[in-house]
Amino acid sequence: MLRGARSLWRLVRIARTLQRHDALASLQDRDLSPGLRWLTRLFAGRKAEGRPGQKLARALTDLGPSFIKLGQVLSTRADLLGEEIAADLSDLQDRLPAFPTAEAKRTIESELDRPLAEIYASFEDEPVSAASIAQVHFATTPDGAPVAVKVLRPGIEAAFERDLEFFTWLAGRIERSQPKLRRFKPHEVVSLFERQVRLEMDLRMEAAAASELAENFRDDPAYRVPPVDWQRTSRQVLTMNRISGIPIDDRPALMAAGHDLEAVLTTAAEIFFKQVFRDGLFHGDQHPGNMFVDETGNIVAVDFGIMGRIDRKTRFFLADMLTATLAGDYRRLALVHVEAGYLPPDMDVDTFAQALRSVCEPIAGKPLEEISFARLLAQLLQLTESFDMPVQPSLLLLQKNMLIAEGISRLLAPGLNIWILARPLIEEWMAENRSPAARLRDSTDDWLHRLQRLPGTLDALEQAARRLNGEGVGIGPQALTTFANHGRAWTWHIRALWIGLALLALGLLATL
Repeated sequence: MLRGARSLWRLVRIARTLQRHDALASLQDRDLSPGLRWLTRLFAGRKAEGRPGQKLARALTDLGPSFIKLGQVLSTRADLLGEEIAADLSDLQDRLPAFPTAEAKRTIESELDRPLAEIYASFEDEPVSAASIAQVHFATTPDGAPVAVKVLRPGIEAAFERDLEFFTWLAGRIERSQPKLRRFKPHEVVSLFERQVRLEMDLRMEAAAASELAENFRDDPAYRVPPVDWQRTSRQVLTMNRISGIPIDDRPALMAAGHDLEAVLTTAAEIFFKQVFRDGLFHGDQHPGNMFVDETGNIVAVDFGIMGRIDRKTRFFLADMLTATLAGDYRRLALVHVEAGYLPPDMDVDTFAQALRSVCEPIAGKPLEEISFARLLAQLLQLTESFDMPVQPSLLLLQKNMLIAEGISRLLAPGLNIWILARPLIEEWMAENRSPAARLRDSTDDWLHRLQRLPGTLDALEQAARRLNGEGVGIGPQALTTFANHGRAWTWHIRALWIGLALLALGLLATL
């Protein structure tokens, strides 16, 4: 009861902020119930400027850190909010007033259990950036190494718990009282938000992500990840080597420094491809403020709080989807979704192929440099609502980063398309992984892997069969007789299965 009253009062205060910014404008055109439509009109402002997504972004900024992070999560849901609103939310300014440096120093000393003077030889009082979760100070270690120190905002964890309570309450109210809004999956959005922010608030997880990304590119100097200073890192403090460079979207500065913009874009395209397809681990927040170009033209990244992971199966799905799309084979594109398990079994494949044609046909015949693959992926993901298909959050995060990459590409060199630059790598990867020979190799490897697991599985089945014969099963005599008969049958089935699998293994090995 108290929690509900607290949340209701918080809702009133939030509604006033939304009204001031006319942030509910994005809902006024939605198919809402009469009561909710009246409520959106009641709280609608009339003087706020900008598109609906821009108004919502300003309101979320005013509401504080948790709401800014929620807006960033929502910016990945173009399938729910539409491309324009999602794009506006992706520009959400993650900048807040800095908290006192004295508090940052106290956090560092408490977390690392030493006086600040023993940890750093110098520590700059003025932070270089202040975001919703943490702020960053430059410092120098006792051995003279320049570092950047990220410190969690004091009280941010308690504030997040309060906001999470409200978000959960609100999601429940929406799902119970507004069936038409259930398609926005409020509980799923809140859960995704909770997982993401909990990871971001443990700076050791960010350090681990940076370390893994650096390991993936240890032999590739074109992409640099600042090393983590693990001795000066904890749950609320992260210390990394300080980097220098030009923001990747600063075209005049890059040209003044003598950089070849096409070479920079080619490097960026190759890095993005390797992260997604080669490694299945990509930087989840690759906006220009997190990517820099050093003096040699290599790209340096910072801020690893949000990372995306794509498993091998999903990478194959993306590659097959791209091949079918470029070939204009919409039935094959539909079957790719079936093979990936995304299309419900009771859904008509031909109808889905027709829907795919409606999205892809407008780009058919266009030069590749004019195609936005990020927007194409967004439109394909939007079809999921109509066909009750599950959408992986990693794909939504990937689409958001593709959109950012395309924006940078057009800013630096309007006549180029970043995906054209990556095309040789994509074609090589697909030849190695999706050709008929590669598919046969993967199928053979999969069967061999299954065969390796069979002895343990069949041992477990035989033990189960023996138990069904009456060894240690507490059941009545009649049921025991029935199970015993089934147990003897299972034993013969197992022996037959062993023989069949052995023959299958010999056939597969003969194809190698």
